[in-house]
Amino acid sequence: MIPDDPKLLTELDHEHLWHPFTQQEQWTDEDPLIITSASGCYLRDISGKRYIDGVSSLWTNVHGHRHPRLNQAIQTQLKKVAHSTLLGLTHPPAIKLAHRLANLAPWGLKRVFYSDNGSTAVEVALKMAFQYHQQTGAEKRTRFACLQDAYHGDTIGAVSVGGIDLFHSLYRPLLFDALTLPAPLTPDGKEEAECLEQALKLLDQEGDSITALVFEPLVQGAAGMKMHSTHYLQRLLHRARELGILLIADEVAVGMGRTGTLFAMSQVNIAPDFLCLAKGLAGGYLPLAATLTTEEVYEAFLGEATSTKQLFHGHTFTGNPLACAAALASLELFDEEGGLEGVQRSAEHLAYLLDSLISDEPQVAAIRQKGFLVGIDLRNPDGTPFDPACRMGHEVSMAARNHGAIIRPLQDTLVLNPPLSITHDELTSLVRAVQRAIRATMSD
Repeated sequence: MIPDDPKLLTELDHEHLWHPFTQQEQWTDEDPLIITSASGCYLRDISGKRYIDGVSSLWTNVHGHRHPRLNQAIQTQLKKVAHSTLLGLTHPPAIKLAHRLANLAPWGLKRVFYSDNGSTAVEVALKMAFQYHQQTGAEKRTRFACLQDAYHGDTIGAVSVGGIDLFHSLYRPLLFDALTLPAPLTPDGKEEAECLEQALKLLDQEGDSITALVFEPLVQGAAGMKMHSTHYLQRLLHRARELGILLIADEVAVGMGRTGTLFAMSQVNIAPDFLCLAKGLAGGYLPLAATLTTEEVYEAFLGEATSTKQLFHGHTFTGNPLACAAALASLELFDEEGGLEGVQRSAEHLAYLLDSLISDEPQVAAIRQKGFLVGIDLRNPDGTPFDPACRMGHEVSMAARNHGAIIRPLQDTLVLNPPLSITHDELTSLVRAVQRAIRATMSD
């Protein structure tokens, strides 16, 4: 057995592990932060030092680490069955969770298809939308529309409807063509009006060929917490609906209370044809995703047993019982621990802290916030961008660890997205750690 020795584990990590979204040459020049335990909103490293989990372990953790109710739900299910396939069989946790999700989503999204992660949730929606049109006499609808700077995952279909060149440009020869619509950086001013006008014009021109519009409601997370207003989305989605284009709401990052409501689309007040969920769906405990859709879409796939109208898609761990049990417990906690009112109050406190502690820092160019989703843009005091070679976002994030917080940047945008269960005092500690990290980095 390999002992938990920091030096040995670092050597083995550098020898074997290939980390996601990581330049490995740089990674092996640094000692990794080895996390060995967690509780509530805190992670603890192998030396015993504690850190606030300022990004919810990549935007997933909802109720805190090692929550007793979630732990118990998984342990109870583990005593029954850890995994059973949904191909030709079913099981209670998957059935109960599907029923719960269908009743929570207020748009007639009665059908639930499980997968493993956000990318696959979107892939399922893309395939369903395409096949729906092919089986309902609209064969000419073969393209998808997406928003500028979109991020919907890392599988080929999800990348095809993505728009972040840093992540996606290399793979363009592998991808299908999509119509990209302009999207604003912030939900106000002339920029949004111009983006909307251009987007509507493109939809009018290309709408007859479009299968579905894929979008992240209100916040484009991987773009650096790029935000748009409900007005922008409402106008865009209404036009798409008028043109017969299906709507795929990707709530992988913005769902499960992150924007202040369980689903961000509740603030848009337009019914999507597909709702993609993952990340926080199982409370941040286990891989689980769901693609919800309407009875109308579902019925287009019905036919004789010998037909080819069914959806030819599935994953080995689709609807895993342990993950579904965790998701059911997580949804129950929303009801039992004050619902989302407490989240909204905490988001207001977070806004106060950002304004009072961060906004006046000379190197902070802008702060964007929607609920618990925060982007802090770093710039030189004269407003010019930092030299990319400085890796300023990375440097500030590393400095934050010295002050007891783990955050992760998107280039020179600092991202905050803590667990929804975080207390006001813990939020204060998190934002103060970011403030100190900015000051320490800029003074070097």
